[in-house]
Amino acid sequence: MTARRSPTLRRRRLGAELRRRREAADLTIEQVATALRFSDSKISRIENGQIGATPRDVRRMLEHYGVADDEQEGLVQVAREAQQRPWWQAYGDKDIVPLAGLEAEAARIDVYEASLVPGLLQTPRYAETVIGVLRPDFSPEQVERRVELRMARQSLLTRENAPVFRAVLDEAILRRPVGDPEVMRQQLDHLVEAAALPAVTLQVIPFDAGAHPGIGGAFTIFEYSGPAEPDIVYLEHTTNDVYIESAAETSVSREAFGRLCAAARPPEESKALVAELLASRR
Repeated sequence: MTARRSPTLRRRRLGAELRRRREAADLTIEQVATALRFSDSKISRIENGQIGATPRDVRRMLEHYGVADDEQEGLVQVAREAQQRPWWQAYGDKDIVPLAGLEAEAARIDVYEASLVPGLLQTPRYAETVIGVLRPDFSPEQVERRVELRMARQSLLTRENAPVFRAVLDEAILRRPVGDPEVMRQQLDHLVEAAALPAVTLQVIPFDAGAHPGIGGAFTIFEYSGPAEPDIVYLEHTTNDVYIESAAETSVSREAFGRLCAAARPPEESKALVAELLASRR
Protein backbone atom coordinates (compact mmCIF):
# COMPACT_ATOMS: atom_id res chain seq x y z
CA MET A 1 0.00 0.00 0.00
CA THR A 2 2.98 2.30 -0.34
CA ALA A 3 2.55 3.25 -4.01
CA ARG A 4 1.51 6.83 -4.56
CA ARG A 5 0.32 6.42 -8.16
CA SER A 6 -3.44 6.83 -8.13
CA PRO A 7 -5.58 5.66 -11.07
CA THR A 8 -8.43 7.71 -9.61
CA LEU A 9 -6.45 10.93 -9.85
CA ARG A 10 -5.10 10.07 -13.29
CA ARG A 11 -8.63 9.48 -14.55
CA ARG A 12 -9.68 12.91 -13.30
CA ARG A 13 -6.62 14.59 -14.80
CA LEU A 14 -7.15 12.82 -18.11
CA GLY A 15 -10.79 13.89 -18.22
CA ALA A 16 -9.88 17.52 -17.54
CA GLU A 17 -7.25 17.48 -20.28
CA LEU A 18 -9.62 15.88 -22.78
CA ARG A 19 -12.18 18.57 -22.00
CA ARG A 20 -9.56 21.28 -22.53
CA ARG A 21 -8.53 19.76 -25.88
CA ARG A 22 -12.15 19.50 -27.04
CA GLU A 23 -12.88 23.10 -26.13
CA ALA A 24 -9.65 24.25 -27.84
CA ALA A 25 -10.93 22.52 -31.00
CA ASP A 26 -14.21 24.46 -30.58
CA LEU A 27 -16.28 21.27 -30.48
CA THR A 28 -19.31 20.46 -28.36
CA ILE A 29 -19.86 17.18 -26.57
CA GLU A 30 -22.73 16.46 -28.94
CA GLN A 31 -20.54 16.99 -32.02
CA VAL A 32 -17.82 14.67 -30.71
CA ALA A 33 -20.33 12.01 -29.70
CA THR A 34 -21.90 12.05 -33.15
CA ALA A 35 -18.57 11.91 -34.97
CA LEU A 36 -17.13 9.08 -32.86
CA ARG A 37 -20.43 7.26 -32.33
CA PHE A 38 -20.23 7.66 -28.57
CA SER A 39 -23.11 8.66 -26.36
CA ASP A 40 -23.18 12.22 -25.02
CA SER A 41 -23.14 10.83 -21.48
CA LYS A 42 -19.99 8.80 -22.17
CA ILE A 43 -18.06 11.89 -23.25
CA SER A 44 -19.39 13.87 -20.29
CA ARG A 45 -18.57 11.16 -17.75
CA ILE A 46 -15.04 10.71 -19.14
CA GLU A 47 -14.39 14.45 -18.94
CA ASN A 48 -15.73 14.60 -15.37
CA GLY A 49 -13.51 11.69 -14.30
CA GLN A 50 -16.50 9.53 -13.43
CA ILE A 51 -15.40 6.72 -15.74
CA GLY A 52 -12.16 5.80 -17.41
CA ALA A 53 -11.43 5.87 -21.13
CA THR A 54 -9.62 3.15 -23.03
CA PRO A 55 -6.34 4.08 -24.71
CA ARG A 56 -8.06 3.47 -28.07
CA ASP A 57 -10.92 5.85 -27.25
CA VAL A 58 -8.48 8.50 -26.03
CA ARG A 59 -6.49 8.27 -29.26
CA ARG A 60 -9.66 8.58 -31.36
CA MET A 61 -10.77 11.63 -29.41
CA LEU A 62 -7.39 13.33 -29.68
CA GLU A 63 -7.18 12.64 -33.41
CA HIS A 64 -10.60 14.21 -33.83
CA TYR A 65 -9.40 17.26 -31.87
CA GLY A 66 -6.40 17.61 -34.16
CA VAL A 67 -3.81 16.88 -31.48
CA ALA A 68 -0.35 16.05 -32.82
CA ASP A 69 0.84 12.44 -32.62
CA ASP A 70 3.69 13.18 -30.21
CA GLU A 71 1.28 14.87 -27.79
CA GLN A 72 -1.23 12.04 -28.09
CA GLU A 73 1.14 9.42 -26.73
CA GLY A 74 1.53 11.03 -23.31
CA LEU A 75 -2.24 11.16 -22.76
CA VAL A 76 -2.71 7.62 -24.07
CA GLN A 77 -0.17 6.49 -21.46
CA VAL A 78 -2.17 8.27 -18.75
CA ALA A 79 -5.23 6.33 -19.94
CA ARG A 80 -3.27 3.07 -19.54
CA GLU A 81 -2.22 4.00 -16.01
CA ALA A 82 -5.80 4.97 -15.13
CA GLN A 83 -6.87 1.41 -15.97
CA GLN A 84 -4.59 -0.12 -13.34
CA ARG A 85 -6.35 -1.73 -10.40
CA PRO A 86 -5.21 -0.19 -7.08
CA TRP A 87 -5.49 -2.00 -3.74
CA TRP A 88 -8.60 -0.12 -2.64
CA GLN A 89 -10.64 -1.34 -5.63
CA ALA A 90 -10.82 -4.74 -3.94
CA TYR A 91 -13.30 -3.25 -1.47
CA GLY A 92 -15.72 -2.34 -4.27
CA ASP A 93 -17.23 0.55 -2.33
CA LYS A 94 -18.28 3.14 -4.90
CA ASP A 95 -18.71 5.82 -2.21
CA ILE A 96 -15.28 5.58 -0.58
CA VAL A 97 -13.04 4.22 -3.36
CA PRO A 98 -12.72 7.62 -5.13
CA LEU A 99 -11.67 9.20 -1.81
CA ALA A 100 -8.94 6.61 -1.28
CA GLY A 101 -7.66 7.36 -4.76
CA LEU A 102 -7.39 11.07 -4.06
CA GLU A 103 -5.64 10.46 -0.74
CA ALA A 104 -3.07 8.13 -2.26
CA GLU A 105 -1.22 10.74 -4.28
CA ALA A 106 -1.83 13.90 -2.28
CA ALA A 107 1.16 15.93 -1.10
CA ARG A 108 -0.94 17.65 1.57
CA ILE A 109 -4.31 16.87 3.13
CA ASP A 110 -6.04 19.55 5.20
CA VAL A 111 -9.15 18.51 7.12
CA TYR A 112 -11.67 20.45 9.16
CA GLU A 113 -14.21 18.39 11.12
CA ALA A 114 -17.06 19.70 13.25
CA SER A 115 -18.77 16.52 14.47
CA LEU A 116 -16.53 13.47 14.12
CA VAL A 117 -12.90 12.45 14.28
CA PRO A 118 -11.59 12.38 10.67
CA GLY A 119 -11.65 8.93 9.10
CA LEU A 120 -7.86 8.82 8.79
CA LEU A 121 -7.56 9.24 12.58
CA GLN A 122 -10.36 6.95 13.75
CA THR A 123 -9.90 3.73 15.72
CA PRO A 124 -11.70 0.58 14.50
CA ARG A 125 -14.32 0.67 17.27
CA TYR A 126 -14.99 4.39 16.83
CA ALA A 127 -15.33 3.87 13.07
CA GLU A 128 -17.65 0.91 13.58
CA THR A 129 -19.89 2.97 15.87
CA VAL A 130 -20.01 5.93 13.49
CA ILE A 131 -20.70 3.84 10.39
CA GLY A 132 -23.41 1.92 12.20
CA VAL A 133 -25.16 5.15 13.22
CA LEU A 134 -24.85 6.83 9.84
CA ARG A 135 -25.80 3.75 7.84
CA PRO A 136 -28.31 1.67 9.83
CA ASP A 137 -29.23 -0.02 6.55
CA PHE A 138 -25.80 -1.68 6.41
CA SER A 139 -25.44 -5.31 7.39
CA PRO A 140 -22.75 -6.23 9.96
CA GLU A 141 -20.65 -7.51 7.07
CA GLN A 142 -20.94 -4.19 5.20
CA VAL A 143 -19.99 -2.26 8.32
CA GLU A 144 -16.97 -4.50 8.86
CA ARG A 145 -15.88 -4.07 5.25
CA ARG A 146 -16.14 -0.30 5.50
CA VAL A 147 -14.11 -0.31 8.74
CA GLU A 148 -11.42 -2.47 7.09
CA LEU A 149 -11.11 -0.03 4.22
CA ARG A 150 -10.92 2.94 6.58
CA MET A 151 -8.11 1.30 8.55
CA ALA A 152 -6.26 0.40 5.36
CA ARG A 153 -6.45 4.01 4.16
CA GLN A 154 -4.68 5.15 7.33
CA SER A 155 -1.43 3.50 6.24
CA LEU A 156 -0.62 6.56 4.13
CA LEU A 157 0.10 8.57 7.31
CA THR A 158 2.99 6.29 8.29
CA ARG A 159 4.41 5.39 4.89
CA GLU A 160 7.64 6.78 3.47
CA ASN A 161 7.03 10.23 1.97
CA ALA A 162 3.70 10.50 3.76
CA PRO A 163 1.57 13.51 2.82
CA VAL A 164 1.46 16.44 5.20
CA PHE A 165 -1.76 15.93 7.15
CA ARG A 166 -3.27 18.82 9.08
CA ALA A 167 -6.49 18.33 11.01
CA VAL A 168 -8.50 21.02 12.77
CA LEU A 169 -11.19 19.61 15.04
CA ASP A 170 -14.01 21.31 16.88
CA GLU A 171 -13.70 20.79 20.64
CA ALA A 172 -17.16 19.15 20.65
CA ILE A 173 -15.64 16.14 18.86
CA LEU A 174 -13.42 15.42 21.86
CA ARG A 175 -16.21 15.77 24.40
CA ARG A 176 -19.17 14.12 22.64
CA PRO A 177 -19.43 10.44 23.67
CA VAL A 178 -19.36 8.10 20.69
CA GLY A 179 -19.97 4.53 21.73
CA ASP A 180 -19.22 3.37 25.27
CA PRO A 181 -16.58 5.02 27.50
CA GLU A 182 -13.89 2.59 26.37
CA VAL A 183 -14.46 3.53 22.72
CA MET A 184 -13.80 7.18 23.56
CA ARG A 185 -10.78 6.37 25.72
CA GLN A 186 -9.25 4.40 22.88
CA GLN A 187 -10.05 7.15 20.40
CA LEU A 188 -8.55 9.95 22.48
CA ASP A 189 -5.47 7.84 23.15
CA HIS A 190 -5.12 7.25 19.42
CA LEU A 191 -5.36 10.99 18.72
CA VAL A 192 -2.50 11.62 21.14
CA GLU A 193 -0.40 9.00 19.33
CA ALA A 194 -1.37 10.25 15.88
CA ALA A 195 -0.50 13.86 16.78
CA ALA A 196 3.05 12.68 17.48
CA LEU A 197 3.54 11.36 13.93
CA PRO A 198 5.95 13.46 11.84
CA ALA A 199 3.39 14.01 9.07
CA VAL A 200 0.47 14.92 11.34
CA THR A 201 -0.50 18.28 12.85
CA LEU A 202 -3.57 18.38 15.09
CA GLN A 203 -5.32 21.55 16.27
CA VAL A 204 -8.51 22.06 18.25
CA ILE A 205 -10.99 24.92 17.88
CA PRO A 206 -12.09 25.68 21.47
CA PHE A 207 -15.68 26.52 22.37
CA ASP A 208 -14.69 30.04 23.32
CA ALA A 209 -13.52 30.75 19.76
CA GLY A 210 -17.17 31.55 19.00
CA ALA A 211 -18.23 31.80 15.36
CA HIS A 212 -15.49 30.70 12.97
CA PRO A 213 -15.03 29.85 9.27
CA GLY A 214 -15.88 26.19 9.86
CA ILE A 215 -19.41 26.63 11.16
CA GLY A 216 -20.72 25.91 7.66
CA GLY A 217 -19.57 22.31 7.85
CA ALA A 218 -16.66 19.92 7.43
CA PHE A 219 -14.38 19.87 4.38
CA THR A 220 -11.12 18.34 3.17
CA ILE A 221 -8.59 19.92 0.82
CA PHE A 222 -6.29 17.69 -1.25
CA GLU A 223 -3.17 19.39 -2.58
CA TYR A 224 -0.90 17.81 -5.19
CA SER A 225 2.72 18.49 -6.06
CA GLY A 226 2.49 18.78 -9.85
CA PRO A 227 1.95 22.26 -11.34
CA ALA A 228 -0.91 20.93 -13.50
CA GLU A 229 -2.64 19.23 -10.57
CA PRO A 230 -5.18 21.59 -9.00
CA ASP A 231 -6.43 21.33 -5.44
CA ILE A 232 -9.58 19.29 -4.85
CA VAL A 233 -12.05 20.06 -2.06
CA TYR A 234 -14.05 17.12 -0.76
CA LEU A 235 -17.38 17.51 1.03
CA GLU A 236 -18.73 14.33 2.63
CA HIS A 237 -22.42 13.68 3.07
CA THR A 238 -24.31 10.62 4.28
CA THR A 239 -25.76 9.67 0.89
CA ASN A 240 -23.45 11.41 -1.59
CA ASP A 241 -20.10 13.16 -1.78
CA VAL A 242 -19.09 16.36 -3.56
CA TYR A 243 -15.72 17.03 -5.22
CA ILE A 244 -14.89 20.66 -6.07
CA GLU A 245 -12.06 21.48 -8.48
CA SER A 246 -12.82 25.05 -9.55
CA ALA A 247 -9.84 27.24 -8.62
CA ALA A 248 -12.14 30.02 -7.47
CA GLU A 249 -14.05 27.71 -5.13
CA THR A 250 -11.06 25.78 -3.80
CA SER A 251 -9.29 29.06 -2.97
CA VAL A 252 -12.21 29.99 -0.72
CA SER A 253 -11.78 26.74 1.20
CA ARG A 254 -8.01 27.22 1.37
CA GLU A 255 -8.45 30.71 2.85
CA ALA A 256 -11.06 29.41 5.31
CA PHE A 257 -8.70 26.65 6.46
CA GLY A 258 -5.97 29.19 7.10
CA ARG A 259 -8.31 31.20 9.31
CA LEU A 260 -9.37 28.01 11.11
CA CYS A 261 -5.74 27.23 11.95
CA ALA A 262 -5.31 30.77 13.28
CA ALA A 263 -8.44 30.49 15.45
CA ALA A 264 -7.53 27.06 16.81
CA ARG A 265 -5.24 26.34 19.72
CA PRO A 266 -1.61 25.79 18.66
CA PRO A 267 -0.60 22.14 18.09
CA GLU A 268 1.12 21.67 21.45
CA GLU A 269 -1.80 23.15 23.39
CA SER A 270 -4.21 21.05 21.35
CA LYS A 271 -2.32 17.84 22.13
CA ALA A 272 -2.28 18.81 25.79
CA LEU A 273 -6.06 19.28 25.73
CA VAL A 274 -6.60 15.85 24.20
CA ALA A 275 -4.28 14.30 26.78
CA GLU A 276 -6.12 16.10 29.58
CA LEU A 277 -9.49 14.80 28.40
CA LEU A 278 -8.03 11.32 28.08
CA ALA A 279 -6.71 11.43 31.64
CA SER A 280 -10.16 12.49 32.90
CA ARG A 281 -11.67 9.35 31.39
CA ARG A 282 -9.26 6.85 32.91
